Amino acid sequence: MSDSSRLRLLNAMEGDPRGEFAAAVREGLSASPKRLPCRFFYDGEGSRLFERICQLPEYYLTRVEAQILSGGASEIAGCVGTVRSVIELGSGIAQKTEILLEALLRRTGQLLYCPIDVCEDVVQAGAGRMLPRYAGLRITAAIGEYEAGLARLQKHIEAPALLLWLGSNIGNLDREASAAFLRRVAAALPRDSFMVIGVDLRKDRRVLEAAYDDAAGVTSAFNKNILGRINRELGGEFAVDEFEHRARYVEDAGRIEMHLISRRGQHVRIEALGMSASFEPGEAVHTEDSYKYSEEEVDQLLMRAGLECLRRDRDDGGRFAVVTARAMAHARR
Repeated sequence: MSDSSRLRLLNAMEGDPRGEFAAAVREGLSASPKRLPCRFFYDGEGSRLFERICQLPEYYLTRVEAQILSGGASEIAGCVGTVRSVIELGSGIAQKTEILLEALLRRTGQLLYCPIDVCEDVVQAGAGRMLPRYAGLRITAAIGEYEAGLARLQKHIEAPALLLWLGSNIGNLDREASAAFLRRVAAALPRDSFMVIGVDLRKDRRVLEAAYDDAAGVTSAFNKNILGRINRELGGEFAVDEFEHRARYVEDAGRIEMHLISRRGQHVRIEALGMSASFEPGEAVHTEDSYKYSEEEVDQLLMRAGLECLRRDRDDGGRFAVVTARAMAHARR
């Protein structure tokens, strides 16, 4: 079977993506304080910048999670058994995922991989790398947001299944919302499915702030790209360099907060919206939160989500955890 015949792409984009972006920009830049949702970071340019972030020395998350998976992939594969499908939320190019897929393929020989991502280009890049390497791998991908992608994949998923949510993407939801989301996802999976979740742990603020404000300025470019996207897609007139990237760790809340700070007073026209946004000198636009967890908070998350922890793999420095779990009996459909 040829590589191309083992790849299927499904469109899971709901409604009008450009219209949703426009509505979010109008609402966010009219609010006080101003905000722009982080889910709109990942256009083609944003996805490319994020892949660069993952290679930075300060951004330990990708490197440490890959080390954990490399050391524990066989044990994780043994824990979940002979799964037939692997679904991944926010797959990107799936370099870390490949470590676990390879361990699962050694056990089963055949596997269906179902990545969900908003950027088709990065999904295609990951498929183009993996399909020639693994004859037993098939890929059915959903291009869209998490839950829409999961719904689109429903009739294709083969049980038993394993869902991956790596990269500490769980941190982009607050603690209550993350538990509710995991419970909904568990309910959408075949009975007795498993989850593997990457969780960034609380640590020294200097390490965290460096990871989100690197010396090379790649994260700054990533954050500012949302303004560039407004320019490209909505006829915005942002002078992107007139905004400063800022990342601060709020220790009590256990989260990194990212903002774009206006360097001066300015008025920015957005043609497609028929509006101008005004900024005071030093005014902040909130773009992202990234929550970090203590070990106790991980336990609380799993309990609220109705998940039973089967394994918890950590790096030697205690910076990151990869949790293998399944829905508890009373939480299953």
